[in-house]
Amino acid sequence: MIRFHCKEAGEALGTNFILCCCSSSSSPNLEDLVLVDFDNWAMETGGHPMKPHRIRMTHALLAHYGLLQHMHVLKPNPAREKDLCRFHADDYVSFLKSITPETQQDQLRQLKRFNVGEDCPVFDGLYPFCQTYAGGSVGGSVKLNHGHCDIAINWAGGLHHAKKCEASGFCYVNDIVLAILELLKVHERVLYVDIDIHHGDGVEEAFYTTDRVMTVSFHKFGDYFPGTGDIRDIGYGKGKYYSLNVPLDDGIDDESYQSLFKPIMGKVMEVFRPGAVVLQCGADSLSGDRLGCFNLSIKGHAECVKYMRSFNVPLLLLGGGGYTIRNVARCWCYETGVALGIELDDKMPQHEYYEYFGPDYTLHVAASNMENKNSWHLLEDIRAKLLDYLSKLQHAPSVQFQERPPDADLQEVDDDQVGEDERWDPESDMDIDDQRPLPSRVKTEFLEPEAKDVGDNMKEDEHNREAEQAFSGSSCLKV
Repeated sequence: MIRFHCKEAGEALGTNFILCCCSSSSSPNLEDLVLVDFDNWAMETGGHPMKPHRIRMTHALLAHYGLLQHMHVLKPNPAREKDLCRFHADDYVSFLKSITPETQQDQLRQLKRFNVGEDCPVFDGLYPFCQTYAGGSVGGSVKLNHGHCDIAINWAGGLHHAKKCEASGFCYVNDIVLAILELLKVHERVLYVDIDIHHGDGVEEAFYTTDRVMTVSFHKFGDYFPGTGDIRDIGYGKGKYYSLNVPLDDGIDDESYQSLFKPIMGKVMEVFRPGAVVLQCGADSLSGDRLGCFNLSIKGHAECVKYMRSFNVPLLLLGGGGYTIRNVARCWCYETGVALGIELDDKMPQHEYYEYFGPDYTLHVAASNMENKNSWHLLEDIRAKLLDYLSKLQHAPSVQFQERPPDADLQEVDDDQVGEDERWDPESDMDIDDQRPLPSRVKTEFLEPEAKDVGDNMKEDEHNREAEQAFSGSSCLKV
């Protein structure tokens, strides 16, 4: 077990971490969470509410609550251009790679085409930022695929609005879609669950016509960004009934939320039987969020993590929205404890961001007394409709056998050994070098033999008889 440590004495613990994994275990008490830390990218986004500082605060809480002593620290390589292009269009990725604050005025047409500039501002380090959080999510999927862990976590990921050819809602690259595509290399079916207050439109759109990925989104619906996610949107073609939307109104509380979440997700797990689950834990559905309008407590939000963990299916936990940053850090710290099976003390330990959590300095915050506009009649109607959709799925879809694509070669580095040892682990599941030969992706082709004359065929038959005699009396294995 490798503990996270600062590279220099007195240095503030961590900046932004990106990936953690729980080691494989049949026991419900999962141990050895793996945490990945990456350097903080200077994001000059002005007054934008999506602040990466919340990740640093989360990391500090994890460190001072002592959770890091149960964790390994890894640092994955950023996703490369070809990795991002497994979902995103080539020209869009090239644009993200080239755009800078200094050049954006010369590319106004491209900015409009790719929806970059307002909710998705241009800032220094934009492309490395995208590469890093996407690399963490894909790296977590690789670890899950190889059975190296039961749970992988990337609180810096979960950017669910990005589309194939455009940014949306501060989501430039859809790391969730890339992670699911990686999981599909091994698992026949993958389940995506979204508890962010916003509809997970980018992920739903990507898998709207397939029965190998089921998407379930619990979100505020109505006059609210992005405006999609009607309960009637259920998928198309082979994907019909494999997209589920749970439209909610303002002020929903823990009890009301769980009255939908548990029966719906329990039925989904029974009917769909996924090989892996991706859970997007956007914290803007918490009570008191700057941009949110739900009334969930941290324990109510984390109950979703606890419930999905109970199925003992490989689980990828991702971040997402969340704009009251002290509550975001509280929530993701507590949910990391839930993933580890460790109950955390409500009294917050002293740490470098301690003053953010005053005046109570506690891990949990009470829900407000805001009105719950979700009546029991409305909730029962939603639950009945979704369970009816699920009843139309007779069995989990099978997948025709085919050659498995190679793993994404995103090698992670043990942060404790950075600069100490340049060697790589021979048991690593990711390539260390672009020169390393990749598994062949070309299927063997069986060609019809060319026509031969009778004389040639007789000679070949005689040659075969001689070969059989030469091998008679010895043991042969035919391939």
